[in-house]
Amino acid sequence: MTTTLDLGYNTDMEKLAIPEYGRNIHKMVQHAIKLQDKQERNKCVNVIIKVMDLINPSNKSIGNSEEQAQKLWAHLHIISNFELDVESPYKKPEKELYQSRPDEVPYPSNAIKFKHYGKIMEDMVKAATELKEGDDKTKLVKHIANLLKTSYLQWNRDSVHDSLIIKQLEDLSGGKLTISAEQLRDTNDIVKSFKKKKTTNKNYSKNKPRRKYNGSF
Repeated sequence: MTTTLDLGYNTDMEKLAIPEYGRNIHKMVQHAIKLQDKQERNKCVNVIIKVMDLINPSNKSIGNSEEQAQKLWAHLHIISNFELDVESPYKKPEKELYQSRPDEVPYPSNAIKFKHYGKIMEDMVKAATELKEGDDKTKLVKHIANLLKTSYLQWNRDSVHDSLIIKQLEDLSGGKLTISAEQLRDTNDIVKSFKKKKTTNKNYSKNKPRRKYNGSF
């Protein structure tokens, strides 16, 4: 006569409150809940805490042993669904607080007008619009406009008309900032600077001295 042992599947069993401790710990906690004698229940729970400490190495990352012990006792109450009546050295966590959902964090709704420029560039344009008229503002606007042109060419290296950069600067500033085409860098000069930088980085990587392996790390 052959006897078949039905081990069952975890997917068919009750979901674990804290899976890291395994199903046996959860069964031990359920056993402790059913113990009628409180003294016996306290002894059982202290053994469970010791076992929990041994089988969950992640708790060892907590430097403070007091904090580690408090965490174990909190996990014990969570596993018992807060039904365990036991003498705990720490305050029992509130079930309502544990089961409550965190407040919804609003997602930033700041839409970027031109994605190839990014949010930082838009913030720079906004800051420039708030400056008083003068040489400092003129120099900053010129610098920002050339940054816009450089960023555009990094995104699309074919070419760009200066009139487009001027138009987009005006759009970003709500019509408060403008610049003449003569103040913008030449497109060929910007593209050449990209190539020069690429060549410099390539040569640096090629000529960079390699570390010799000496058999140790």
